[in-house]
Amino acid sequence: MDRFKRIAPESVPRTTRFGEVPKYAEGLYDLGNDIYAWMVPNGSWGESNSGLVVGKGSSLLIDTLWDLKYTRAMLEAMHPLARLNPIRTLVNTHADGDHWWGNELVPGAETISSRAAFNEMRHIKPVSMILMGSVLGKTLEYIGASRVGHWFSAMCAPYDFGEVTPSLPGRTFDRELTIDAGGREIRLYMVGPAHTEGDVIVHVPDAGVLFCADIVFIDSTPVMWAGPVNNMIAALNRILDMDADIIVPGHGPITDRSGVRLVLEYWQYVESRANMRYDDGMSAAEAAADILLSIDFAAQPFSRWNSPERMMTNVNTIYRHRSGRTGQPGVPGLLNVLAKQARIAHLLPDAQPAVMRKR
Repeated sequence: MDRFKRIAPESVPRTTRFGEVPKYAEGLYDLGNDIYAWMVPNGSWGESNSGLVVGKGSSLLIDTLWDLKYTRAMLEAMHPLARLNPIRTLVNTHADGDHWWGNELVPGAETISSRAAFNEMRHIKPVSMILMGSVLGKTLEYIGASRVGHWFSAMCAPYDFGEVTPSLPGRTFDRELTIDAGGREIRLYMVGPAHTEGDVIVHVPDAGVLFCADIVFIDSTPVMWAGPVNNMIAALNRILDMDADIIVPGHGPITDRSGVRLVLEYWQYVESRANMRYDDGMSAAEAAADILLSIDFAAQPFSRWNSPERMMTNVNTIYRHRSGRTGQPGVPGLLNVLAKQARIAHLLPDAQPAVMRKR
């Protein structure tokens, strides 16, 4: 991050959205060649990154944020750059709300996603986060499941989902798409299903910059909702083979190939350890906790990343595919996985975000 200059806004929050000390300042960073990244520390829940590619007469925006408040702040910081080169194209990299629920604030843009992402986005509603944070979280705390309820509530607390009106993409593609942004060639590649069903990475070949969205998390534990893990590993290897020296992750600081290699090592490690425990007959929750509390895991560099309890979701996804259940669980199944994840979070009291672990 140190090699890139933050150009806006003038002032920044003193803490992250979850009250942690920021590892880098929130804001708009100049990557050179009229390319910019909106970076949000420290890369935990909803602390997602976006990108802006400025061309002649028009610009391209890569992702909006989880709610309108934070999306407005980002767009205001980008306004001096986009004033003469308006945002005409918006790419949504996948279906998670923290990468598209601010779309309504870019009304004049053509919005593009993969077809698989679009199909998933149609079923993802802001009310689900309202219910999870305000209703389910508080109910669980009231009936005695205080740690689980607290985890749900704390995840949603920094965000206002009530004012979001989902604005779906108007254009989709299946595998690859090359588009023009003010005379600049932008290449979109669908590499899912992996993190979600329709993950897209965005390559700006004339500058050697790659926006990887949630295929890459840096200093923050990645999560795999869809899988299989082989697809995640293949996507990371594809990134490593591409002509890009500057890599913007979906969460966490700007990186290069070395950062991507470490994420690849994480998935290779998780795949190996989860499969061992699957063969030993452990449940996914038992396996996730066993991995996280092991001496072996503590010795790994990724053991210090935030949100390590996401291991629960990752192991569960590997287990699903091992047992032949390739479809994602419905809402009750997902909530069950997240509840187990919340319990595991409280086995890790020193992990971040600390506010999500009731003491």
